[in-house]
Amino acid sequence: SSGINAEWPLRPGKYAMNTHCHADHVTGTAALRSATGCQTIISKASAAQADMYLNDNEIVKIGNLNLEARSTPGHTDGCMTFVLHSHKLCFTGDALMIRACGRTDFQQGDARKLYHSVHGRILSLSEDYSVYPAHDYQGRTQSSVREEKLYNPRLTKSEDEFVNIMENLGLKYPAKIDVSVPWNMRCGPTEVEDKEIMADIAANKPPA
Repeated sequence: SSGINAEWPLRPGKYAMNTHCHADHVTGTAALRSATGCQTIISKASAAQADMYLNDNEIVKIGNLNLEARSTPGHTDGCMTFVLHSHKLCFTGDALMIRACGRTDFQQGDARKLYHSVHGRILSLSEDYSVYPAHDYQGRTQSSVREEKLYNPRLTKSEDEFVNIMENLGLKYPAKIDVSVPWNMRCGPTEVEDKEIMADIAANKPPA
C-alpha cells in the first residue's frame, strides 16, 4: 500500500483521525485542524469530508510508528480499526467494544458484515494484542483480543445467533444522530468557540 508518509504535504505526526463517521456526537477534528494545523483523516469508504482518505491496509506513519488501517465495516460502511503492531494494540472505534460491539440498525449497519469484520480483522490478531475501543459506558478503557474472544457475549456466538442478538437489542434512536451525522460528514464545525454553532448543536440543529 502507498500509505500516508513523508511524501505527503503533512506536518510530521500531526493528524486528527476518525475511526468512522459518528452518529452520537459531533467530531472535533475540524476544530483541531483550525487550532493546530493538523491534517484530518478518515476512511474513503465513509464518504465524509477530510484532508486525506485511507483505504484498507494503508499505513499511517507517525514518527517511527506505523499504524495499519484495517477496514472493519458493519457498524458503518466507513469503519476502520487502527493497528499498531509494534506495540501489539489496536484502536477499534465502535466495531468492537469491551464485551460488546457497535449497533447495526442505522447508518449502513449490517450485522453479518460486522461479525465477519470483527472476527476476520480484529479477533484474528494475536491474543495478546490490547484493544482500545471508542466507547465504554462502565469506565473501562482497555481489553484484549483474548478477553473478547472468551467473554464477549455477542461475538462468542455463531453468526446467526449474533445477527439475532443485534436485531433484537431494542435500542433507542440516537438522540444526536440528526445533527451529528450531517456535521460529521463535513468533518465537524471549524470553530468550537463559535457560540452560534455550539447553540445549534445543543439544539439538535444540523448545519446549514
